[in-house]
Amino acid sequence: MQINYINELDKSTKEYEDLIDSIFDTVDDDRCFSIIFVSKERIHQINKEYRNVDRITDVISFALNDNDECNFGAEDELGDIFICIDRAIEQANEYGHSVAREVGFLAVHGYLHLCGYDHMNPNDEEIMFKRQDEILLNAGITRGVNK
Repeated sequence: MQINYINELDKSTKEYEDLIDSIFDTVDDDRCFSIIFVSKERIHQINKEYRNVDRITDVISFALNDNDECNFGAEDELGDIFICIDRAIEQANEYGHSVAREVGFLAVHGYLHLCGYDHMNPNDEEIMFKRQDEILLNAGITRGVNK
């Protein structure tokens, strides 16, 4: 799997990139996607413009093959994931786990959306969250403090 990183922040994201690479080394998928690290202001703008939701969020995914059909069979490029590191840090503190766990969770969550998973109803949520937990556990990422 190839992940293209774009850092729009004024601080290094290398530790998060290394973490995310280590997580996705455990995933059998030859496709690629991009992760863009953005500020609270930028993710708020994206959320408002594209989702019509006027608030800061933690992660937003844009699948290239985003239509009524599932993205499981997409060609090489899946799409883009925008992650707000500052929001991830806040949430890690709120949830009582490491920032690494939160950033890893957001990357996996965004990736699964690119793959066509969703959590709009209880059945879909159960399927998505089970796969999410499986990927994180395979990479040694748990809710406790790690990495």
